[in-house]
Amino acid sequence: MSKLHYLSATEALRLFRRREVSPVELMQDVIDRCEAVNPVVNALTETMFEESISAAREAEKCYLRLRPDESEPGTELLGLPVAGKEKHAMRGRSFTQGLIHQTGAVASESHPVIERIVAAGGIVHARTTSPEFSCATVTHSPLWGVTRNPWNPTYSPGGSSGGAGASLAAGMATLATASDIAGSTRLPACFTGTVGYKAPYGRIPGMGVLASDWYRGDGPMARTVADVALLAGVMSGRHPGDHATIEGSSQPMGPFDAVRGMRIALCIRLGDYLVAPEIEENTRRTAAALTAAGCEVEEITLPWRSAEIVETIFTHFGYILGPAMAKATAGYEDQLAAYTRKFMEDAAAAAGRNTFLEGLEAEHRMQSELAEAMEGFDALLCPTSAVPQLDAEGDYLDGITLDGQHLGHYWQAHMTSPFNIANRCPVLAVPSGASAEGVPTGVQIVGHPFAEATVFNVAAALEAVAPWEARRPSL
Repeated sequence: MSKLHYLSATEALRLFRRREVSPVELMQDVIDRCEAVNPVVNALTETMFEESISAAREAEKCYLRLRPDESEPGTELLGLPVAGKEKHAMRGRSFTQGLIHQTGAVASESHPVIERIVAAGGIVHARTTSPEFSCATVTHSPLWGVTRNPWNPTYSPGGSSGGAGASLAAGMATLATASDIAGSTRLPACFTGTVGYKAPYGRIPGMGVLASDWYRGDGPMARTVADVALLAGVMSGRHPGDHATIEGSSQPMGPFDAVRGMRIALCIRLGDYLVAPEIEENTRRTAAALTAAGCEVEEITLPWRSAEIVETIFTHFGYILGPAMAKATAGYEDQLAAYTRKFMEDAAAAAGRNTFLEGLEAEHRMQSELAEAMEGFDALLCPTSAVPQLDAEGDYLDGITLDGQHLGHYWQAHMTSPFNIANRCPVLAVPSGASAEGVPTGVQIVGHPFAEATVFNVAAALEAVAPWEARRPSL
């Protein structure tokens, strides 16, 4: 069998159980793929290939012992190659978050999502790149260099989980971990033609003091909806290190016709976002596919303004993430990427303009407006990014130009952060097509608070009528 590295996780597990493919064969093929294409995309910070082959041999022994229809605890991901985002600490491994002054830092404990993947039999064979502090929507840093999009290396795979998205799109991993505080899972999924999930806050445990930030979330990325559901189920649930966590969810997906009769709200601009024509075209084509799947799609509007959304989210950052970043980098400011310094400056400036209470008032207003707009609908469909691609080496310190109009902040081109403000809403990012430059485009499927089954059912139906998994970059 050729191209094992592009097997879905669910198919690989089926073949493992039937003894048609060995975990060793899959792991070796993935390793070979990493060695062949990572020099082009630069998505990996660290590899553990020798240890991974040993772990795959142990998984193979387990499958030889189990009957094809038999399962046991600790086998949910048994033998699957998983790429872990470097910010997801792995005990005994590097833990720099892309910061030069943290070179040589080693994690003393593993992040809960890494713990759970390993406990389920997954094999973390590589760690993936992100921008410094995961604070940009492109992925490059002075420490790791530029991560490029496998579909077109001129462009970025997005950020901050750009290494995860690039690894999946290039066939260098079967599953990947990601994080999302303003779109850092969904934007890379959009730009790499993969699937990313922002779970409701509290569903998947975080690590450290910033786990208490209600914007943040850690989660899964993969190439199919079923694979994301599989990894989300492993990651989810209460954890003693994160008091905000709640019971897990299995993200169940019903039969294809489970979406028949669902009412889907289509919102192209989320208020006044400028949206590139090809993004709008691909989003409307996706909405038509949902209609073909039996959904009732109705276009709606929202009273939001993109500049106010950026002001609201940076006010939040100004009181939480910005000070945490400043504390961790004190004395090393001259070693930071320009985008990191600008992030902290923008956060501090927003906090200077707005009180913490005023930030909460803006968040509450947006949450209420979203709830009102979604009343009577099962889910909302909208673009993930308003622009079709981002330059791989871009800093966008002076904003971004879209259709001849200059936007003061390049985050005005990303349509993800409203759903970190409304962070109890589950959001799945799935492909919608491609740009003229060959870079994938994507949409978000937004559910009511904690209505995870709904977004997974809608995404699975969309994948069935408008499949994307067989598309491959030409690397």
